[in-house]
Order: sequence, then C-alpha cells, then structure tokens
Amino acid sequence: MKKTFPKIFYNPVSIAGGMLAIISFGLILFLMVLELLATEPKPYMGIIAFVILPVFLIIGLIIFFYGAIRERKKIIKGEEVENKLPIIDFNDPIQRRTTITFFTIGILLLLFSAFGSYKAYEYTDSDQFCGELCHSVMHPEYTAYQVSPHSRVGCVKCHIGPGADWFVRSKLSGAYQVYATIFNKYPKPIPTPIENLRPAQETCEQCHWPKHFFSEKQVVNDYYESDEKNTRWNLYLLMKIGGGNEEAGPTSGIHWHMNIKNTIYYYALDRERQIIPLIEVERMDGSKTTYKSLDIKYSEADLKNAIKRRMDCIDCHNRPTHIYHPPAKAVNHYIALGWISRDLPYIKSIAVQALEQNYSTTEQALTGIKSFVEDFYSVNYPDLYKERQSEIQKAISEIQKIYKRNYFPEMQVSWKNHLDNIGHMYYLGCFRCHDGKHVNSEGKVLTKDCNTCHTILSQSFENEPVRLSLNGLNYIHPVDIGDDWQEINCSECHGKGKDNTENKTSLLKTR
Repeated sequence: MKKTFPKIFYNPVSIAGGMLAIISFGLILFLMVLELLATEPKPYMGIIAFVILPVFLIIGLIIFFYGAIRERKKIIKGEEVENKLPIIDFNDPIQRRTTITFFTIGILLLLFSAFGSYKAYEYTDSDQFCGELCHSVMHPEYTAYQVSPHSRVGCVKCHIGPGADWFVRSKLSGAYQVYATIFNKYPKPIPTPIENLRPAQETCEQCHWPKHFFSEKQVVNDYYESDEKNTRWNLYLLMKIGGGNEEAGPTSGIHWHMNIKNTIYYYALDRERQIIPLIEVERMDGSKTTYKSLDIKYSEADLKNAIKRRMDCIDCHNRPTHIYHPPAKAVNHYIALGWISRDLPYIKSIAVQALEQNYSTTEQALTGIKSFVEDFYSVNYPDLYKERQSEIQKAISEIQKIYKRNYFPEMQVSWKNHLDNIGHMYYLGCFRCHDGKHVNSEGKVLTKDCNTCHTILSQSFENEPVRLSLNGLNYIHPVDIGDDWQEINCSECHGKGKDNTENKTSLLKTR
C-alpha cells in the first residue's frame, strides 16, 4: 500500500498523538461553530475552545513528532520494525460485524462526547457552578446574589465577560485560591477581588449607559426610631441622577463623574479605596484640576505606592449584587413592608440588638434571636407576650430571615466587613472625596453640601405637621444632637464603629 507520509510516522505512538490532535482540533471547530450560532456570547465557550482544547492539541502534536523521532532513531540503529496496519476483510462475516460495531460505537461516543462537552461547558457557565459546586466558600456571596437587583445576570457575565483573555487573567490571579480552598487555607471573610474586576465599561455599561443618564429620581425612605412606639419618620428625596451629554440632557448631577466629557483619576492609600488623598480631573479640552486633601497626611512616596485608578461605576456601586444590609436598614424595610409588626413595643431596637449579638454559627444565631426577642417580651410585657404570640413569632421569623441573608458567622461575613460606597449613612461612601477637605490650587473645595446630590422635598415626623417644599428643605436630625450631625460623618454614629449591642440603659431591664 502506498504511504502518503514518510514511514517514520507510521508507528503506534505517532498515530495515538495524531488522533489526540485531530479530535482536539475537531472539538475546537465544533465549539467555534456553536459560538457563532449562539444568540449571545458565552464566557466559558472561549475558555474551552481557545484555552483548554489547544493544550490537548499541542500535546497531541508533541506526541506525534516524538513518535516519529523515536522511530527514526530505530531506523538509523538498524532496529527498523515493519509496522503494518491490520487488514480488514469485509468478506469475513466476523470481521465485518466487528468493524461495523466498532465504528458505530466510535461514532456514538464522538456524538455523546461532543454533547457532553457542550453540557459540561454550559454547567460551568451557570450560577450554581459558581455559587455552590466549585466555590462552596462563596456561600455568603451566592446567598446575597440570589436576592439582589442583579440576580438574573449570570455570575460570569460580570466577573469574566465574553472572550478568553479576561478568564485567563481572573483565573491566574486566583490560582492560589484553588489551593487554599482544597486545603482549607482561605481567609475569612473572602476578600472582594476588586483588583481583578473587569472595567465597568466592558460589563456594567453594556446594559447601563451613563451617556443617557440625565433624569432625576424620587426616593422615599421610611425610618423608625428606637423608642417604645417605633416612631416613624420619612424623607422624600429628589436624587439628582445627572450624567448625560450635551445632546441628550444636562451634564451635571451624580453621574457627572461618569460623563464622557470628564476623566477622573484618584489615588487610594488602602486596598478598599477608602483613603483618598488626591484626585485628578481631566476635561476634553485638555485642562486638568488636582484636588488635594487637607486632612489626610501623605508623602510623595505614599503617592508612588498608592493605587491610581480611573473612576468608573464600581467605585460607587462597589456592591451592586453581593449586598449585606446593615441591621437598622433591613429592619426599617421589613417594618415598612408590614412583615414585622410595628405595634410591638421597641421592636425596632430589639430586632437590631438581636441581629448584632456575637454568634459563632448560623444555627446558634437563629436560636439566640428567638430567645432574645422572647425573653424581652416575656420579662417586660408578659400580658402582651401571651396575647400576641403570633405577631411575636412572625417578627422572630423575619428577623431570622434578615440574619440568614446578611450574616454568615462561619465565614465571618457581615455588613461590617464589606463596605458599600453608595450613600454615606453607614460607610464613608461619597464622603471619601466630598468631605469638604479636598481643595485645588485655586481654593475650590469638593463640596459636602447635601443638595449637591439630592434635594429634600419632604421630611415628616409622626404626629407632627409635614414639612414640604419643592425648593428643598433643611434637614432636621430625628434625634436632637445639636449641630453635631453637620460636623461629623453619618457613619461615625450609624456605621460599623458604633457597637449597636450596647445601650446606656438595657431594654431588658426597663419598659
């Protein structure tokens, strides 16, 4: 039989390597066709087709040529062995049946392998794979994700995006995490991988387009005081979303930071990007303005080692999905919805205290919350405790739900160690830059004025006249603390620095 290739290639090793290379190449072509026919790009498709399978293709080629070199050395040494392919005689019924069976099984295996490869890739592209199987340590993040505004956006679409390049970056940067997970050496809590996130222009802005943000939005906030009556008060805010462009609308407001006419860089001295001593603003005409903090002490060496970053969506919306709500915020929301009865005395304060106790496990926390609430009402309101058991048990159930969604003691995860830069109530947020202490060379200050981002349309306190003005109102703190609220940041009292489990007078001892 005439041989197409040199005889050094006709040996078992080269044939095995050639088969591996051909199968790998065929699967690459198959996945490329699937990607072309897909209605939307799939991140893991590119990974398998352009990262994993090419490795097997190269290995097959190496084996193929290794076998040829090995065979050539044998020929040179005079150890040539005639490699004959098996002769198939279809006139022999046994050989005919064997050959047909072999090829039928082979074709079926190829078809099932192709289908299995696709289903395997499809599963690795799923949220269950990211949150439950390979990343069991991500239970807190997966739980928060399921009840977040982006719960219908796949994990890989934000963390990786389409194409193989960002997959390689994210996985190589997290290679140590694989070892740490296998040998239980990962940190608790798992740090947010802010250094490895893909730029927001390539993820967030594929759906959200700052160029077309130019409206204002009304936001209603319901609050309840920590008194016996859970006194309600609320704020109607007109949020100045802003952004936009000269053709579509005004170029001001909160999303001015994201406007295509401005490029903002900032220097952060810490990994969490909370300590920002210097900010640079570049405009389309080439002019630049630098704002330096008068409050943060730093040197030129500090700036050289600082993180310089171009501002984008994630710098404010740093927790768009994995959100851990502070207890006061969550309890306010549940009371406003009617899930926790506001008629239960001190329920706002008791709920927050129950959530903020130190628990070592979730199971212990759920038991502890139940005991904490029941003990309070049985000791201080025995008649109410007997008569309103259903409301108390419903409140306990809802408080436990808040805990399970926002606290994960086994991983040491809670709202306290996952900063949220939206707003300024519980974290520095806006006040990282807009603290009234960042000044440029001309003496212009980055304002701390509340009306820069929102206007208070209405502020109402229960059993008091409603304060209303379309021109905006001056804020009144619900508890009289003088002018302190104007001098210090909200987060200094409401944030993680405040121990919410301590009160000057224990509610368990007084009514």
